[in-house]
Amino acid sequence: MSSTHFGFETVEERDKARRVRGVFDSVAPRYDLMNDLMSLGLHRAWKAYTVLVANVQPGQQVLDIAGGTGDLALAFAPKVGPSGRVVHTDINEAMLRTGRDRLLDAGLALPTVVCDAEKLPFPGNHFDLVTVAFGLRNMTRKEEALAEMQRVLKPGGKLLVLEFSRVARPLSKVYDWYSFNILPRLGQAVAGDGASYRYLAESIRMHPGQEELKTLLHKAGFGHVDYHNLTGGVVALHVGIKC
Repeated sequence: MSSTHFGFETVEERDKARRVRGVFDSVAPRYDLMNDLMSLGLHRAWKAYTVLVANVQPGQQVLDIAGGTGDLALAFAPKVGPSGRVVHTDINEAMLRTGRDRLLDAGLALPTVVCDAEKLPFPGNHFDLVTVAFGLRNMTRKEEALAEMQRVLKPGGKLLVLEFSRVARPLSKVYDWYSFNILPRLGQAVAGDGASYRYLAESIRMHPGQEELKTLLHKAGFGHVDYHNLTGGVVALHVGIKC
């Protein structure tokens, strides 16, 4: 039986998805509030930069993977206009339900699909843009997920991966102390779940760094790949173009 990591723990591959689902079932009701608190509001700037780089045009087809509570879908929908489409997806039903309700409250009824990024239920060469924000590190088989994202993109289409990454050395000790001492306590106080936020901190450390993820994107079939470090490498935005 193949194994993988769940934070710092080694688990069977078939067990990881279930355990990740449990994490997000637990944190979904307070997810947006916790994002604001634990990033000091910076996640909004990181996502705004992602939307800027996406440069979505009217009429385009956009797929938001691990879309969760709908931040990116909410930003892209008015840009594609009535002739385009934004598909909001997540593997976790609780997160997707929270996002769908938020979108409906904003007057947006978008296609909302529970799906596994490793087996996307969409035709090939279909989307102009695929995005995944803070979701790739939770996927069991990242190589398969990236290959699926490449498959559903049109030639010349763009993949944007916004994810926590490797922090610049001067910040690393402070960042580690904050991640393993403050985040779990904050999660316990606000969301009633310190263990899930401890896992989130661990999962960041186990995720590929900037150059390693760039290599994975090339291996998945993306021709041009670049990345932008944000906030000293706390987060990186990888951009892959399908040939």
